[in-house]
Amino acid sequence: MITLENITKHFHKGSVNEVLALDSINLNIAEGDFVTVIGSNGAGKSTLLNCIAGGFFPDTGTLTIAKNNVTGWPEHKRASLIARVFQDPLLGTCPDATLEQNMALASLRGKRRGFARGVKAKDRIRFRAELKKLSLGLDERLLDKVGLLSGGQRQALTMLMATMIKPEVLLLDEHIAALDPKTASQILHLTQEIVVSQKLTTLMITHNMKHAISFGNRLIMLHQGRVLFDVQGDAKKNLTVKDLLEQFYKAQGEELAMDSMLLS
Repeated sequence: MITLENITKHFHKGSVNEVLALDSINLNIAEGDFVTVIGSNGAGKSTLLNCIAGGFFPDTGTLTIAKNNVTGWPEHKRASLIARVFQDPLLGTCPDATLEQNMALASLRGKRRGFARGVKAKDRIRFRAELKKLSLGLDERLLDKVGLLSGGQRQALTMLMATMIKPEVLLLDEHIAALDPKTASQILHLTQEIVVSQKLTTLMITHNMKHAISFGNRLIMLHQGRVLFDVQGDAKKNLTVKDLLEQFYKAQGEELAMDSMLLS
């Protein structure tokens, strides 16, 4: 589903602030893979997702999604293939529009838009049914503005909207980091349910090693723009937090002053 071949990206190239953000990345992600991505701050996690989403073009290399060479595609064109949920619950929805208006817009992703009634009666029935699955009472709040929702409710709505039209790829950029532990757990289990039921090809960035181990069928560890560790299947199921730290030390030949510098 996703192939990255020799992807390299520098920021501020030629200046004293030059950063090598992605260093000759080569990855093949199969259709239906649920990949958790971990690494220290500045390891290249968000940069990797931005590269796939089209936030910038790589300096070198080729990126293919669903058999399309999208290396030179702008972000808006890739949106027909990709859905993304960000860390900030305020992103991904329009606060001044109602729940049903937001969902109506989401249902048009990748489609031609013309002049017609924004929310039709049959749409309203479908939206209510979809919201009811969240068990948050949002199915009775279709006419409420999204800005009135809590962070957890808004992130649950964003997850639902991102997958109303099945994307080829779902990108989750630390999408629970801004939530309290209880709400984060609820959103994670909702994520698992949606990804598994729709068999979505998914990349999820997390700083939590337990989450990285518990969710998905494949785990990738990045450091300084390179892939240090890539494990999947039964090998991933048997991983422990201690194993992940040992893999980092083995690959780097060094120890960090604090394990929290790598992951929390």
